[in-house]
Amino acid sequence: MKLATLRNGSRDGQLVVVNRELTQAVAVPDIALTMQTALDNWQVIAPQLTEVYNQLNRGNYTDSFAFDQSQCESPLPRAFQWADGSAYVNHVELVRKARGAEIPESFWTDPLMYQGGSDDFIGPHEDIILPSDEWGIDFEAEVAVITDDVPMGISAEHAGSHIKLLMLVNDVSLRGLIPGELAKGFGFFQSKPASAFSPVAVTPDELSDHWQDNKVHLPLLSEYNENPFGKPQAGEDMTFDFAQLIAHAAKSRNLGAGAIIGSGTVSNKQGTEYGSAISEGGVGYSCIAEVRMIETIRDGQASTPFMRFGDKIKIHMQDLQGQCIFGTIEQSVKQL
Repeated sequence: MKLATLRNGSRDGQLVVVNRELTQAVAVPDIALTMQTALDNWQVIAPQLTEVYNQLNRGNYTDSFAFDQSQCESPLPRAFQWADGSAYVNHVELVRKARGAEIPESFWTDPLMYQGGSDDFIGPHEDIILPSDEWGIDFEAEVAVITDDVPMGISAEHAGSHIKLLMLVNDVSLRGLIPGELAKGFGFFQSKPASAFSPVAVTPDELSDHWQDNKVHLPLLSEYNENPFGKPQAGEDMTFDFAQLIAHAAKSRNLGAGAIIGSGTVSNKQGTEYGSAISEGGVGYSCIAEVRMIETIRDGQASTPFMRFGDKIKIHMQDLQGQCIFGTIEQSVKQL
């Protein structure tokens, strides 16, 4: 099924069920007012929402209304937990190679992960508002999962059963602030402003055979300033699947229902050492930083600028018939 959260003046918005084509929706206040309420009681509420979804797809709801993605909050407008991994080691390898540093062997067996701010997600069609565009503003196109309650110490073998919903993410990064923060040895904070998630969150079964081995096997599409930028396969070169990322996050703590775990920037080697742009016949990239790293490795310095005020980013994913699955993240960068 497909679920979304519409703005209604409250902090957590109104949960709605959306049809498969993303054209109609129906509110379900008698079942759950918010997405978090549904996740808190998933085993009881999910079957009821599924029945609504099935009836909506059959056209059996007279009180359904046109679904407007621009009125969506992120599916969880705020969350108890947002932890972003770096499952595509190719991305990490590029960043380190551009600095002249080798990647440690442990990066292939032990995922990187940081805890992001989760009290202030922005909507999928809301502007990215920041005080300065001198901070190296970058988008990062990713996939994320939402879990139910996950017990501490769970194995990767069993962690996949706790994945209840999937979304897309724009994990905004301020590349100019990252080096100073990492030099302190305490990780990201100011360099990771509010993230945005796709208008719609979907259950794994919506992806059919494209959800296998706890990975999404479809291209993740990015358009930067209305030009194709990236279409890497989300299921390829993913060193750590979502079950492994959840197990990593739950190694020493419980994860509460509604925890969001991100994949990190989707990145493909494309059969080459560094990958290549769409204009060069490759699948492109999911962030500007990768392009800059390749330029640094190849030319000795980066030439592609980071985002400036007025720049636009669109992130989405389609099935093999061209149907948009999660709706679109469409954002512009604006000055505070």
